[in-house]
Amino acid sequence: MRLRKIERRFSISAQRLSVRPHIPWYIRWLIAIPVILALGGVVWWAYDSGLEFAGFHRGQAVKELEDLRENVSALRDENAKLSGQAAFFERQAQMDHASNQEVAKQIKALSDENIRLKENLSFFQNLPLAQGENDSDLSISRLKVERDSLPGEYYCRLILVQSVKQRGKAFQGNMQLIVNAVQDGKKVVLQFPLESAPQEQAAYQLNFKYYQVIDRAFKVSPDIEIESVQVRVFEKGVREPKVVQSIGLS
Repeated sequence: MRLRKIERRFSISAQRLSVRPHIPWYIRWLIAIPVILALGGVVWWAYDSGLEFAGFHRGQAVKELEDLRENVSALRDENAKLSGQAAFFERQAQMDHASNQEVAKQIKALSDENIRLKENLSFFQNLPLAQGENDSDLSISRLKVERDSLPGEYYCRLILVQSVKQRGKAFQGNMQLIVNAVQDGKKVVLQFPLESAPQEQAAYQLNFKYYQVIDRAFKVSPDIEIESVQVRVFEKGVREPKVVQSIGLS
């Protein structure tokens, strides 16, 4: 058996033996890395050449992308600046609008005051003639009832004048407003000042020698439609009114 094994090992049918030189692993990597990098460079060059062949230029695209980013940044800055300016002008416009409204209110108030002063001037200019024609001790002139800007608010304006023979004698008393109106299709009568409001009653007290300009405001429910207002003037200590005058509202 041993002879057969020896014969097989050294005979023609024996296994072939290959002899290779031993190369360390780090030398293999030193050889492989340049080859891999070279292959990568070739692939990248082929890819880039294909893009350029197709009409895509990487350098130009990168430059255009940088330009677009710069434009976007500039537009954002400009947008922020314009937004700030728009907010400023909007606030300025609101302030100007409020100021214009306030000026318009003041102009209207001055215009109304100017009209009243002209009416009073005309009245006082004709006062001696009116007193000569009027035999009563007390008279009501320039009676007006006007609506205010707010719903349900009214102003009553009048001038109380004593006759010539009563000059020097103080008139003391109070005034009362009787409002005839319609509410929900029914007739209603309202009285001002209210008996339950002492402060309001104090505003309707009268004390003058020659004349007194009266400007009183009163308020009713917005659903009330006033038909007429009657002014009653009472002398202190007398229950019957000394003078009565009515005015209708259209």
